[in-house]
Amino acid sequence: MKIAVIGTGYVGLVTGTCFAETGNKVVCVDNDQAKVDKLSAGQITIYEPGLEKLFLRNIKEERLRFTTDLVSVVDEVEIIFLALPTPPGADGAADLKYVLGVAEDLGKLLNSYKVIVNKSTVPVGTADKVRATIAKNYQGEFDVVSNPEFLREGVAVDDFMKPDRVVIGTNSERARKLMSELYAPFVRQGNPVLFMDERSSELTKYAANSFLAMKISFMNEIAQLCERMGADVDMVRRGIGSDERIGKRFLFSGIGYGGSCFPKDVQALIKSADAVDYDFAILKAVEQVNAKQKVHLVQKIKEHYQGNLKGKRFALWGLAFKPNTDDIREAPALAIIDALLKEGATVCAYDPEAMANVKNLLGDSIDYATSQYSALEGADALLIATEWSEFRTPDFERMATLLPSKLIFDGRNLFEVAKMNQLGYQYISVGRPTELT
Repeated sequence: MKIAVIGTGYVGLVTGTCFAETGNKVVCVDNDQAKVDKLSAGQITIYEPGLEKLFLRNIKEERLRFTTDLVSVVDEVEIIFLALPTPPGADGAADLKYVLGVAEDLGKLLNSYKVIVNKSTVPVGTADKVRATIAKNYQGEFDVVSNPEFLREGVAVDDFMKPDRVVIGTNSERARKLMSELYAPFVRQGNPVLFMDERSSELTKYAANSFLAMKISFMNEIAQLCERMGADVDMVRRGIGSDERIGKRFLFSGIGYGGSCFPKDVQALIKSADAVDYDFAILKAVEQVNAKQKVHLVQKIKEHYQGNLKGKRFALWGLAFKPNTDDIREAPALAIIDALLKEGATVCAYDPEAMANVKNLLGDSIDYATSQYSALEGADALLIATEWSEFRTPDFERMATLLPSKLIFDGRNLFEVAKMNQLGYQYISVGRPTELT
């Protein structure tokens, strides 16, 4: 099939590359000429494990190309995906200016039947708005479909190539047949393609991410109780996660969620509920809990130092909002850095992938280490904000020579409390006893 993907951000680049991998002819469109030039030259613009190999292979096989020229693309494709940003506005509602701007352009360019697919995360009713915007300038046949993405950064290629489910919102039989054909190679093992109306499809994405955010915030509240009651949140997690009604995933306590999806989608669903006069109280609580949890580690640090952090130097392991990505959007590490700097402390950070992005944001307000160990030099304590695999089994003897205080504040509960006590570390984590009981 011949496909256009408009937008070459995280979702657009993964979508275009993976569709090309199954033999489709894909052209990705972006209005950033420098970015298009870079992609066309085989230079990938995001870090995502496994993506670069597919990206380079499909460019070489001429199944994947990039352009800024939307006009030349529209006539040659059957399906047009909109993978455009929907950033939160000042009030938290999703901003549709990019989606509707492209819809306006498409209305002026269409001259035959196309399927326009919303891949962006958009509020309920967006398909109707896109349809109306196109119809202002084009009276021919076309369909607008909702097809939300469920990609997890760090495993996005596997998520796309082997999806748990594919959600497609359309009431058009013609569009349904085309979308079924397009996704057939990805669901050969029998995972479902769920067809529904557009509005239900749009809400499904927000509901899924908001539910997962709620699980995370719930466990962080349980961790707060554990710290006050002398319980161990890891034991509680195992105890409830073995219940098949609850499941094991998204039950790890820590320093809150971040990234491009959960914060934005929770905000957007709250605003969508407000727009229909419904007070979504649970989600508002989820946001409040997460905001407090992001700086929970800082509160522990202040308690340890009796409120005086001036002149203290902290090593920080992890800047990305999660491992296996360079994405720092809404990363808890940024909230921690901000709070520490305001208290007069200094920070030396290390992250395998995200340091360049943080430096672009924060400049020289913090120091950047060349390795996880060099970050420890001269530090009063180590803070852990991202659970990269390489942080899980460090050389503790080497660490002790670089960090004489042997003091660790772990926001991701990477190590066993008993082991850290045996090694002589003062180890302060989330929702677990600091000392053996």
